[in-house]
Amino acid sequence: MEMAVGIHNSITPTLNPNQKGFPLSSPFLRTQLSVGRTLSSYSFSKIKSPSFSRSRRNPLPNFIKCSVSEAEATDTTTEKKVTLVRRNDIRNIAIVAHVDHGKTTLVDAMLKQAKVFRDNQVVEERIMDSNDLERERGITILSKNTSITYKDTKMNIIDTPGHSDFGGEVERVLNMVEGVLLVVDSVEGPMPQTRFVLKKALEFGLAVVVVVNKIDRPSARPEFVINSTFELFIELNASDEQCDFQAVYASGIHGKAGLSPDNLADDLGPLFESIIRCIPGPRIKKDGSLQMLVTSTEYDEHKGKIAIGRLHAGVLNRGMDVRICTSDDACRFGKVSELFVFEKFYRAPAESVEAGDICAVCGINDIQIGETIADKNDGKALPAIRVEEPTVKMAFSINTSPFVGREGKYVTSRNLRDRLYREIERNLAMKVEDGETADTFLVSGRGTLHLTILIENMRRENYEFMVGPPKVINKRIDDKLLEPYEIATVEVPEVHMGSVVELLGKRRGQMVDMQGLGSEGTTLLKYKIPTRGLLGLRNAILTASRGTAILNTIFDSYGPWAGDMSTRDLGSLVAFEDGVSTSYALISSQERGQMFIKPGMEVYKGQIVGIHQRPGDLSLNVCKKKAATNVRSNKEVSVVLDTTLDYSLDDCIEYIQEDELVEVTPKSIRMCKNPKMSKKGR
Repeated sequence: MEMAVGIHNSITPTLNPNQKGFPLSSPFLRTQLSVGRTLSSYSFSKIKSPSFSRSRRNPLPNFIKCSVSEAEATDTTTEKKVTLVRRNDIRNIAIVAHVDHGKTTLVDAMLKQAKVFRDNQVVEERIMDSNDLERERGITILSKNTSITYKDTKMNIIDTPGHSDFGGEVERVLNMVEGVLLVVDSVEGPMPQTRFVLKKALEFGLAVVVVVNKIDRPSARPEFVINSTFELFIELNASDEQCDFQAVYASGIHGKAGLSPDNLADDLGPLFESIIRCIPGPRIKKDGSLQMLVTSTEYDEHKGKIAIGRLHAGVLNRGMDVRICTSDDACRFGKVSELFVFEKFYRAPAESVEAGDICAVCGINDIQIGETIADKNDGKALPAIRVEEPTVKMAFSINTSPFVGREGKYVTSRNLRDRLYREIERNLAMKVEDGETADTFLVSGRGTLHLTILIENMRRENYEFMVGPPKVINKRIDDKLLEPYEIATVEVPEVHMGSVVELLGKRRGQMVDMQGLGSEGTTLLKYKIPTRGLLGLRNAILTASRGTAILNTIFDSYGPWAGDMSTRDLGSLVAFEDGVSTSYALISSQERGQMFIKPGMEVYKGQIVGIHQRPGDLSLNVCKKKAATNVRSNKEVSVVLDTTLDYSLDDCIEYIQEDELVEVTPKSIRMCKNPKMSKKGR
């Protein structure tokens, strides 16, 4: 097969930032050569010398490998008298990136070119985003497994979320792989989530292949992106071998890749070749006792709970008796009823699985993420999975509105409790605690999106409940109050930059960086801001920039309390009594602010029906009817009402204050005043 093959130089630079003339902006990756011919026909006699200092010079062999692969291949580990063997017929990789940098689209192209589907098969876009909520929102929420075969090598691929709120999904799957494809946008370069996932991958000691995606964009700047990525590697204390990464330039939507931005092949062949060459196969204890760490679980109506993980040692057979171990040495026994491996886009039944492969196990219904499926006789637990701590919490409680039970099937505190505690079995980054009362539960997560996705899933499962406003989780260390800070990056056109900067300043944000972005007249603002300041910020920024700004955030660290701040300047319009809203009442009500409701909608006392145009709440009678007397004229008066505000679940969560709640039902989302808080105020 004719394809463009890049010759990756095996000369590694001296990565010393203190060295005089250290070329941060000129990484050695520019020295890669790319030719449009097969490797066997290439002459190695005309290799240009790199323009930087180098620590060693190796003779060029007949086939150039990445330094990561070389370092791994020469590592013969004999710890505890157990020899680790390298499997070269498998590659386990995770695709990680910032949100909307094209991970799932790239996976689509990889699946299609690996002939996973028939030629006449109709395939949807973003195949891996199979969840309804993922398709509606256009983001990946859950990590998913698939596999392809390329030149007799099986590649297990894990597609991961790009949003920082779902970082827990990324952290737990990195235990299953030996390398990652770090996808970076050809214009934006490394973004906050890029830094987070790369940091985790480097901590695990994984090999990294950098994919500069969307290389066909008119304002693409691949040289800047590669330089920025290289500097990020240095900043995160990557080793020499990890810094010697392979760069691949790709257009995921067109299914093309190459080792030079100006010379793309007609397919993704160069990407597949780079994966095989630069990401090592799994190291396994071939003759060791069975060990498999469970990194995710699924549920099937017929098969029950399904445990997914990578086999670290031994062989797992169908029908095998096993021991389930936890980190605290508490063990129990179970039996594997069915065994599956990932073949292309589906799970294929298997009689046995060897160490190094990723598989799915059925038959152990009480299995939990982080537990180890081990040998029945002398099984030992593997280290448990650890993820970052939550930063935001919300109170979930039963629905107490007059409309309770009209739409939902599950409305009791027992139903709510069971569903929330079932969620934390799968979602490691989430925590659930009992609240002050028996019908209240405190749910903690990585961010508001992390929690609103849970709320949306629950309402689609016919749950009916109420949620309070999001609150940050503070810490007190040495009698000092600390709060979480996040790094916020805002892409905004220059004409709206002033209003956005003013808005971020009011939220106690501190500017870290500001730079122009490509040739599209966009400025990238980088701020360090308290998590409190981010609550309700997304809508405010969209309003200030007329819908053109893009906000991305990621947790940075805990810092000193930044002081008091106001996240909402206006009050709420509250319904005065129960009833059905009328046009006659809404004509006068809309003069007080913007309305959420239309004529003919049923409301109850205490329901929020609009936004007041001034600070403080105002009670309105939106159900008042026009008096029908014979004194009035029979002439019809035309009624013109303003367009109502249509707030989504995320908008409602951002809008509510301390004394307000969001009522969530399968068909409706309403906001209301908290009756418990109003009683305390009296």
